[in-house]
Amino acid sequence: MDTIVVKKGEATRTRIIEVAYQLFLEQGYHGTSMRQIVDRAAITMGGVYNHFAGKEAIWEAVFLAKHPYHEILPVLQTAEGDTVAEFVQNAASRLVAELGRRDDLLNLMFIELVEFNGKHVHELFEAILPEILRMGQVFAEKRGLLRSLPFPLLARSFAGLFFSYYITELLLPKEVRLLMGDDALHGFVNIYLYGILDESTERTYA
Repeated sequence: MDTIVVKKGEATRTRIIEVAYQLFLEQGYHGTSMRQIVDRAAITMGGVYNHFAGKEAIWEAVFLAKHPYHEILPVLQTAEGDTVAEFVQNAASRLVAELGRRDDLLNLMFIELVEFNGKHVHELFEAILPEILRMGQVFAEKRGLLRSLPFPLLARSFAGLFFSYYITELLLPKEVRLLMGDDALHGFVNIYLYGILDESTERTYA
């Protein structure tokens, strides 16, 4: 009997998250009321408060449950390539492709950054940090001489550069993207791996 109650409670919590997720995407956080969540989930107000302290707690659950890191990290961990360069190229391609399947990502991040000033992002990083650190072992097993940099910094720069590629790919007009050549992603990978300076000038500015 207790197992049935737990499963029913989990199903109710999941339904609240799914309903709130859709409403937040449609209307934003502040544009969505608890009453709307209750009505669409077809439960009582008390039923919602059995699982969440309030609307912000629901948003936290939505943000953590629906963030694409659930799909992205496994994809990155199985990226292929014997060398660091090959691995980064493959991982970047997989990351951008996976992000392209999540057209809700910008809305999720917009709500978190604009309506909450990013206050819940630290919880996200706490959840994914162990997986990010495990990626360091994957890098270490690839051929190629890496600079002596903390792996979290390498991971941050990777995520920042290729998230920016994904976002600008969505926002830039096609005419502008065409000016960047047939394979802009390959160019981004080269910038990540080797920087923007020509080898002959690197020593001058080091």
